[in-house]
Amino acid sequence: MKVNQLSVFVENQPGRLAGVARALGDNNINIMAMTIAETKEFGVLRMIVADYEKGMKFLKEAGYTVVTTEILAIEVHDTPGALADVLDAFTKKDLNVEYMYAFVARRGDAAILVFRFDDPDRAVEALKDTDVRVLSNEEVVSLEK
Repeated sequence: MKVNQLSVFVENQPGRLAGVARALGDNNINIMAMTIAETKEFGVLRMIVADYEKGMKFLKEAGYTVVTTEILAIEVHDTPGALADVLDAFTKKDLNVEYMYAFVARRGDAAILVFRFDDPDRAVEALKDTDVRVLSNEEVVSLEK
């Protein structure tokens, strides 16, 4: 139960980020969540899109370097301390969070968080004894509806 994320390498220049958005928008690919890490010369735009295979195809056709990464999207209670509880579950299994970001949508009273691990299967296992639900790729992309 992992989600496919696109990582797009973008030069840190005016218009390059807009070009990514245009390549997806012109092809009716909805961006569900995204974050960008940047340096002076380039950025890495990480995104969950409604159809990652088509998104990757259109971005490559537009000249971008794109890779896919398996990540976890989890549903947690949107209450104080809920994130700490999730992170404690990972710490107990000696898992290091490589990065995370919050999702732009909600499911009822739950928030959705996205995590990257070097071993996502171990991360799923770490959550088995918690009340945290790991979402499938299908569940995540269906949030746009």
